[in-house]
Amino acid sequence: MNNLGYNFGMNQTVVEHRYTPEEYLELEDNSETKYEFFEGEVFAMAGGTLEHSLIAANLIGELRNALAPRGCSIFTSDLRLKVDATGLRTHPDVTVLCGPPKTDGVFLLNPTLIVEVLSNSTEGYDRGAKFEHYRTIKSLETYLLVSEDAPRVEQYIRLTISDWDYRVTHGSESSLELPALGVTLSLRQIFLGVGFPPVRLRNT
Repeated sequence: MNNLGYNFGMNQTVVEHRYTPEEYLELEDNSETKYEFFEGEVFAMAGGTLEHSLIAANLIGELRNALAPRGCSIFTSDLRLKVDATGLRTHPDVTVLCGPPKTDGVFLLNPTLIVEVLSNSTEGYDRGAKFEHYRTIKSLETYLLVSEDAPRVEQYIRLTISDWDYRVTHGSESSLELPALGVTLSLRQIFLGVGFPPVRLRNT
């Protein structure tokens, strides 16, 4: 376990070299791999499954349709985000910005909404240490954790600087209300084309 909260598998290697932010950017610019950066360490971000990519693409489409009339911008995981208070540089699966951007070089500083699609390798990190980083972003109003194994979305809504409301929406016929943004999304559309494993019933 490293200080970002990742629990690396046997096939992942952490390089001991301490990187500067400039070296981190150079590494990314010369690689097809996306990396996270924190306190001089870089961590390769694993590629997602087909389901992971499809859910992210569906979310981008639904958010764009709902929020574009309001002048909001929707970004893919190519976006570089910096958490100014902690120094984490990362690539959220989906990012929404409503309002003028604030940047530090190539990094966005003021997202309105962040989405992470959960995977087995990063779920604990996305729920724990990564959210601890994200919640220090004063502009962030909503954080979504989206399952790739079932039609289920967990939502954290900022109430105050330090307090968040937690809601869960599940079921393909359900609607996901985003009160901070004043829009509603269909879970059927978010998970369109995704095949879920059958639910096994326990023997009684």
